[in-house]
Amino acid sequence: MRLRENGQQIVYLREPIIGQDDEGHNLPPGWGTPVAIKMTVQAAGGAVNAQIWGKQLKYIKAGKYQGNLITEGVNENWGVCLNVSKDSDPDYLINAIQTFSTHKNITLEKRDQGGTNG
Repeated sequence: MRLRENGQQIVYLREPIIGQDDEGHNLPPGWGTPVAIKMTVQAAGGAVNAQIWGKQLKYIKAGKYQGNLITEGVNENWGVCLNVSKDSDPDYLINAIQTFSTHKNITLEKRDQGGTNG
């Protein structure tokens, strides 16, 4: 399967950064340098997603990605700047990654759903 070029949009992938100061105290969490990637993103739907997410389904997006910058088991909980600028805190987090032979299905969950996520 090849994703259509005109259906893709540029989003920015950002790594979560948790650092420590010189005395070993944890610094407030931040985000790494934004990396531009092309991804097809649409609202998640369907009976299975409705059963899994329930009322939270309105905060879930389904993405398709072709490339090597997102890897299953590595990039979960990374941020994605979808509806905000690349210099802002990400508005979505990668919740799940499913790898197929030609693409990856990425489940994105909205951050800050009234203070309940991220």
